[in-house]
Amino acid sequence: MLRTISLLMILSTDTTHIILLSLLVAMLIIQAWYWLGYYRRAAFARSAGAGAQTVLPPLSVIICARNEAENLARFLPDVLKQDYPSFEVVVVNDCSEDNTFDVLGLLMKQFPHLKVSMIQKDPGFTHTKKLAMLIGIKAAKNDLLVFTDADCKPASPNWLREVAAASAREKTDIILGYGAYMPETGLLNSYIRYETMFTAMQYFGMTMAGKPYMGVGRNLAYRRSFFFAKGGFGPHNHIMSGDDDLFVNRTSTPDNCSLMLSHDSFTLSVASKTIGEWIKQKRRHLTASKYYRTADKFRLILEPFSRVAWYGLAVNMLILTASWPVVLFLLLSRFIMRAVILRKAAATFNEGQLWYISLFFDILAPFLTAFLYLSSRRKNKDIWK
Repeated sequence: MLRTISLLMILSTDTTHIILLSLLVAMLIIQAWYWLGYYRRAAFARSAGAGAQTVLPPLSVIICARNEAENLARFLPDVLKQDYPSFEVVVVNDCSEDNTFDVLGLLMKQFPHLKVSMIQKDPGFTHTKKLAMLIGIKAAKNDLLVFTDADCKPASPNWLREVAAASAREKTDIILGYGAYMPETGLLNSYIRYETMFTAMQYFGMTMAGKPYMGVGRNLAYRRSFFFAKGGFGPHNHIMSGDDDLFVNRTSTPDNCSLMLSHDSFTLSVASKTIGEWIKQKRRHLTASKYYRTADKFRLILEPFSRVAWYGLAVNMLILTASWPVVLFLLLSRFIMRAVILRKAAATFNEGQLWYISLFFDILAPFLTAFLYLSSRRKNKDIWK
């Protein structure tokens, strides 16, 4: 009897061990699918660059600003001084209460291609950023529209040339760019930059795989005619966020998006200085993701889920089973795969040695994003800026 019980316990232990090991391998396969199938594409992508272009279509750059006097004075001249033969900059002054009006007035005297539209504050009426964007789009005189934010500057005087080059590619309706954050000291800045780079690896890589799902408003372009043909912001007009990613998610197809990969095509923004400021911004952005297409939501949820399960299973097997050599080998395999791809991605997105600290962020990010997403589902009465 005792022998039978002992045999059953051994068999049960062996079965549990096999199940855990099978699950661990399954999670590794899912991780490899994402890292090799999507993220590698973005990391190892080659940029053709603007080159010597013969056709440079007229462009309209649109910037929505609310209480951004300091940032406009600091960054708008870099946009206005772009090395491009025919473009205008449309700034929508959206209910600003600082001296944005005065700053724009001074800049208009220096730069005749700067146009300003205004939205007056009405205590009985609140609106999202989409209204300001719609006013800017209607005020623009050119078909090719380029979007960025008031706290952004182009990384190069050739930014608009890169946009024009991307727009010339066949079937292009939407142009997706990289919106980097300026490097500063501190763990928060490193995490923001890591998350921004990782997000770019996702949407660049999935776009290259024929599955575009988002873009960032700090560096985005599409045609005015395309915007109105697709019904503008349509069913998402009432949502606080999503002026960039929801429009791309709703209107993108496997072949109508082009990517800008040259360092000259990037924009640079000021990152949040405090955790509270960043959390507020992140929550606002996450409210849009629940409106993504079902397949996109599945792809975006599966990777972090498999990552959390991977680490949980690996830790349990290291502690509770005798298979630690196998587990360590699998951990090392994933680490090498990530390190190679992240190091290349850091070079592609001009993020220096950011990949060194990525192991810690790799563990932290799924939990932090899940917390922020769940908390963002509560009713939020915040205005867009």
